Amino acid sequence: MSASPSEAPLVAPGRGLGLVDVLRQRYLLRLLVRKELRVRYRGSVLGLAWSYVKPAVQFAVFFFALGEFLQQRDTLPPFAIYLFSGMIAVNLFSECFGNATRAVVGNAPLVKKIYLPRELFPVSSIWVGLVHFVPQVVVLLVGCVVVGWRPGLVELAVALLGVLVVVTLALGLGLLFGALDVLYRDLENIVDLILMVAVWLSPVLYPWTLVRDSLGEGSVLLWLYLHNPLTVAVELFHRAFWYPVADVPADRWQIPDGLVWDGVLALAGSLVLLAVGQLVFRRLEGRFAQEL
Repeated sequence: MSASPSEAPLVAPGRGLGLVDVLRQRYLLRLLVRKELRVRYRGSVLGLAWSYVKPAVQFAVFFFALGEFLQQRDTLPPFAIYLFSGMIAVNLFSECFGNATRAVVGNAPLVKKIYLPRELFPVSSIWVGLVHFVPQVVVLLVGCVVVGWRPGLVELAVALLGVLVVVTLALGLGLLFGALDVLYRDLENIVDLILMVAVWLSPVLYPWTLVRDSLGEGSVLLWLYLHNPLTVAVELFHRAFWYPVADVPADRWQIPDGLVWDGVLALAGSLVLLAVGQLVFRRLEGRFAQEL
């Protein structure tokens, strides 16, 4: 027998189960993702094609500046694959983290008018980032196949692990910074600074061995650099897409020792960060409507 209304437990209004509610409200999540995409490309001639144009321009600038002028093309052949496989990992992180941070403030009218799980907003930003990520992966795969890449189970598993690390890390940081951004709008500028240097603090434009040679084996800074989750994700992408077709001597580039294990640890650390972000988000979400 079901409990009568008078016997049902009382629940504080406006309190949910966090990310669990997002899974239960998948229909609302789809609506928010569609809304984000429509708003972003409203009045745009190219529309979703900008997912190809923007990374293509960024790639061209880095390729000619580093590959041609600084001769990285001859150092890490095929340099185009090396560069683009690292770029799409950092681009995914940048878009997901940046948009998730602004998600609650950007949806202030909805937050103030109706109740729905607030986590829907940063999670929808992650999905929008993945929508833009797919075309870039397609372009990368075409380039890889042209130069002789043939995927195996190891490559696919490593690439999937890299995506999971990036998405989990971006969502955890997005929940944390997104909640704090409602109270302190300076956080948006801090996030912009983080994203501005992210591409240089991970081995996207250069091999990680240059950092090793500069800092020295056994250096604490080198350990921190190699165990940065974004560095691990970039190297996982290199292992999946570039390494099988690379033509580089072992003394010039090599896979970091224990890369896959580091990927598992990076994913575990990102999950811990996700739990912290969710905790802070739930503690502060009761103030969102008032602050906005």
